[in-house]
Amino acid sequence: MKKKATIITIVAVAALLIPSLWFIFNRPGYRQYPVPPETIDSMDVVNIPEPDLLFGLPVDSFNLDQQKIKHNQFLSDIFLKCDIDYPSIHKIVEKINPVFDVRKIKVGNTYTLFFSNDTTKQLNYFVYEIDNTDYFVVDLRDSINVYRGVKEIHNVEKTATGIITSSLWNAMRDNGVNPLLAIELSEVYAWTVDFFGIEKGDYFKVIYDEQFVDSTSIGVSKIHAALFHHRGNDYYAFNFEEDSTWNFFDQEGQSLRKAFLKAPLKFSRISSGFSNSRLHPILKIRRPHHGIDYAAPAGTHVHALGDGRVIAKAWDKKGGGNYIKIKHNSVYTTLYMHLKGFAKGISKGDHVKQGQLIGYVGSTGLATGPHLDFRVFKNGRAVNPLKIDAPPVEPVKKEDLEAYKAFIQPLQSKLNALSME
Repeated sequence: MKKKATIITIVAVAALLIPSLWFIFNRPGYRQYPVPPETIDSMDVVNIPEPDLLFGLPVDSFNLDQQKIKHNQFLSDIFLKCDIDYPSIHKIVEKINPVFDVRKIKVGNTYTLFFSNDTTKQLNYFVYEIDNTDYFVVDLRDSINVYRGVKEIHNVEKTATGIITSSLWNAMRDNGVNPLLAIELSEVYAWTVDFFGIEKGDYFKVIYDEQFVDSTSIGVSKIHAALFHHRGNDYYAFNFEEDSTWNFFDQEGQSLRKAFLKAPLKFSRISSGFSNSRLHPILKIRRPHHGIDYAAPAGTHVHALGDGRVIAKAWDKKGGGNYIKIKHNSVYTTLYMHLKGFAKGISKGDHVKQGQLIGYVGSTGLATGPHLDFRVFKNGRAVNPLKIDAPPVEPVKKEDLEAYKAFIQPLQSKLNALSME
């Protein structure tokens, strides 16, 4: 009887358990085994789109109002229109000042108001764009919080070509190229090409990076390589890094920059230095002397400090006597005064070479004795000739030359392949 009772119990339990197990393992969504790959491919995949962000804030979560700073408009005017009282505005300005000087807010700059996307329409964020890249954010939700941000900058490699018809600037503009590239290119070739003497028919090819923020160009960031055809000659420039410094070299690895002579003549002594207040030996008054006086015998040869073009050869009515002025590039100009006379054949507009004879030491004009009053101008401003920051002129090192040749080969091929049409 006991054995029969046990069997009946087991059967009863099984009768109850089996349906339960069947339900568990066959309920919707349950799988005993891994899902076959073909089943996965056929399943619907939900792609959640990334939120549209502006200054790191989700645009869809707010009502936006973007405007520009108007004349005589202050932050208080903006916040008052957003129903923020004066005590709160004072606290906001106190929070902003450590991050940005509110006195430097400019007319025409853009600001954006982020209002809550509900019936209250409260101002949650205020964003002011300092320039093309920088901005600051005022978070007004719980407590006032101010922080500074930077927009993402994208570098886009571009190429440009152009034939000179009037000027480099116009050639850039006519070919739909950012004209600021003209300034960058003139810096690269400042010591190689006379941009005041470029001729109709000269042309350029350039590979460069242009920077963009929010699809707006903010300038040229880097020139990788360039070719400037000037007066029948091709001048290549390749931007190469050596010893953690980037410089431009030609196809042979020679620097595009050139050094100046240490001095334009052989002199006995410096009789007067660079000064903002010197007692003039003849006028007996104090006035600036923005040059160096080299004492030397009359007739001593005076040489051009570097390659350049004679832009003036005349008599200075203010006391400089006979003088010559040479423009070396877009940066440097030199002036040689009190000359006894000029070298034969030297005329305004002539191109001279470094070390070429241009004149002779004299005492013309207001001078107590023979000497050369020598002056240097950098970007139009007089600088001490003894403190000129001489540009690097060393070529690519011998041990780096093979790597340099390999580096420029694809760049040179790309330049040569650019069409001038």
